[in-house]
Amino acid sequence: MNMEFIEKRNNIAIDLKTHQHKISSLRKFAAYFTLSILIFFNSGCKVNYSMSGASISPDIKTIDIRYFQKTAALGPSNLSQTFTEKLKDKFLTGTSLTITNGVSDLTLEGAITQYNVSPQTIQSNEVAAQNRLTISVNVKFTNIKDEKQDFESTFTRYADFPSNTNITSIEDQLITEINQQLVDDIFNKAVINW
Repeated sequence: MNMEFIEKRNNIAIDLKTHQHKISSLRKFAAYFTLSILIFFNSGCKVNYSMSGASISPDIKTIDIRYFQKTAALGPSNLSQTFTEKLKDKFLTGTSLTITNGVSDLTLEGAITQYNVSPQTIQSNEVAAQNRLTISVNVKFTNIKDEKQDFESTFTRYADFPSNTNITSIEDQLITEINQQLVDDIFNKAVINW
């Protein structure tokens, strides 16, 4: 009786190993099949995504970012230069687009239309506790591949600072902060589809 029991037990063990091998083979096949389907569908995708969240059609390769002239009455003389360079840097680092001069798939152009310092929080003695630096930029975006994405908008950002602080001592810092916010807003509207 012990021999019969041992023989049945060995047969069961062999059947179990064969069954496990078949299950393992089926799992591998399912994994390869799923991977193949994912690769197939991904290869037909029409949009490129970057770490910045930009979604740009693969047939769009170039962008022309034109010089943003300062038409505002106030503001430092290098405001146009620093803003335009910051905008170019954002598109260079946030997309795979090549910046060109002239005919391009995308075009950004416009002007810095407002540079204004104004009092904000008025205290009981009618003296401002805070001042606000406001910068506005009018932007025209053109996409020659898809006119539905074209826009013309004004973007405005500001930064507050204590009224007892001389603007000239912190102006560069405030401009850097505001320019970054403006550039992010323009980038998001132009190439990030929410």
